[in-house]
Amino acid sequence: MIEVSRIRALRGPNLWTRHTAVEAMVRCSPELDDLDSQTGFEARLRKLFPALGNLRSNDSKVRLSMAHAIEATTLHLQSAAGCPVTFSRTTATPEERLYQVVVQYSEEAVGKRALALAQVLCEAALHDRDFDLDAALAELRELDEDLRLGPSTGSIVDAAVARGIPFRRLTEGSLVQLGWGRKQRRIQAAEIDRTSAIAESIAQDKDLTKKLLSAVGVPVPLGRPVTTPDKLGKWPRRWACRWWSNPAMAAKARAWRST
Repeated sequence: MIEVSRIRALRGPNLWTRHTAVEAMVRCSPELDDLDSQTGFEARLRKLFPALGNLRSNDSKVRLSMAHAIEATTLHLQSAAGCPVTFSRTTATPEERLYQVVVQYSEEAVGKRALALAQVLCEAALHDRDFDLDAALAELRELDEDLRLGPSTGSIVDAAVARGIPFRRLTEGSLVQLGWGRKQRRIQAAEIDRTSAIAESIAQDKDLTKKLLSAVGVPVPLGRPVTTPDKLGKWPRRWACRWWSNPAMAAKARAWRST
């Protein structure tokens, strides 16, 4: 029997890692406290999930328990779904057959769902049942795509992580905190907490942005604003090139391009 309880998200630097992680308490029954006694379990688990990494600790004195199997499966399910995760750890508690399992996540909901799927997968291997791996990975990918940061915010966060700067997502949108304490900064999409309101207003107006850039010698594409569908079809015929239309104010509609 496996009992997984006290699942919680560690949303910042913690006892185990600087990364965000999901922590759970895993209690194993006596027969699952040493999986070497379960003949063929590891082979069946790897057959159901070929991308599973190393299950065993580098310390030969640590016996392989079901908690270790759930830890490794949770991590590699996320990795197989495209999440950039690398850290996981299982630690025995003073209470017999009770373990603390900690696994890094990039999106909290994805990490918790991967933990639940890992438990189902390990139980399927234990009882020699089928497990739909493709459906599980597709579910995790879809959930990750729904929740992950957009390309602009994601690029900024990736650059921060590469420089060792911790981050914390404050909402389900694009509001992100970089750093901690008095040195923390906040970004939303591609804007920072010091972005000028005037600069933002100018950047939203594409025609005004073009005029200001052209005035200081920055090359800008040909174009002019139009207000009716008739003018939209009239002006491109004067240019012997491909053309596209955009809304005058950013993020209000999709662009249209000529064929």
